[in-house]
Amino acid sequence: MTTVLATGFGDERSGGLAGPMGLLIILLLAVATIFLIRNMNARLRRLPDRFPDPDRPETTAEGDDGDHRE
Repeated sequence: MTTVLATGFGDERSGGLAGPMGLLIILLLAVATIFLIRNMNARLRRLPDRFPDPDRPETTAEGDDGDHRE
């Protein structure tokens, strides 16, 4: 049992690209996160300061009885 656990997990020389590849993936995720945050901030700036109250009924213009038939 201990000999099975003591053996290596494959050829150590073929795994030499794992470090740089992991760094590349981390950098790509960081760049994607930065772009997503910038996009979200731009969308939040375009939102109105206040939204209409959903519980309050819509008011009509003065003199408008709501009947729009001609």
